[in-house]
Amino acid sequence: MLCLTATGTVAALGRASPASPIAAADVSYVHSQTNGRAARAAQAVLTSQIVIMRAAGRAAAARAAANAARAAAQRAVAERAAAERAARARAAAARAAAAREAARQAAAQAAAQRAAAEQAAAQPPAVQQVSVQQVPSGTPQQIAEQMLAEYGWAGQFSCLDSLWQQESGWNVYAENPSSGAYGIPQALPGGKMASAGSDWQTNPATQIRWGLGYIQGSYGSPCAAWGHEEAFGWY
Repeated sequence: MLCLTATGTVAALGRASPASPIAAADVSYVHSQTNGRAARAAQAVLTSQIVIMRAAGRAAAARAAANAARAAAQRAVAERAAAERAARARAAAARAAAAREAARQAAAQAAAQRAAAEQAAAQPPAVQQVSVQQVPSGTPQQIAEQMLAEYGWAGQFSCLDSLWQQESGWNVYAENPSSGAYGIPQALPGGKMASAGSDWQTNPATQIRWGLGYIQGSYGSPCAAWGHEEAFGWY
């Protein structure tokens, strides 16, 4: 068997005798060469493993970063959605509050108008202070037109005509079956007109005089009363 020596010569090992010229240094060299190759191979394996582990670490870090980014994006979307819901809820609450306030104000205004009308109706009509030396005659419309001049409303007969035409059709005996309002001006109750005369149930002049007094005290003029009638359906 041949062997390369440390000096570069080839020697036969198989048939060498104990007195072979291969020195111990040559044997040591062979062993060192074998061990070096094994160490380099082990080092290469270790280096490969380190590279693989580092790559795996970087991949894991990238996955973690991606997951964190997705989670952050989802939180941002959820927060925006919650903020939008809260804003819509606040807007709805504000609209509801405004509607309630508007309804409250409308109710208060209607109550004030009713109270003023009732107070004016309970007081003696202002027409009693007007001179009544002559009693007008004619149809109810003619009587009303004559009386309007006493209040300075000579040009407002068309408003009064529209108002009482809608309320009673100028019928002395008109009675609302639901409310009990009575007569040409639809006094409620009809007995209020007794303050203008005991014949309030049958005399158009008495009813008209009371009605004009009511309009004067509650609205100031027939056209103002007609405007309220058009707006609210009553006066």
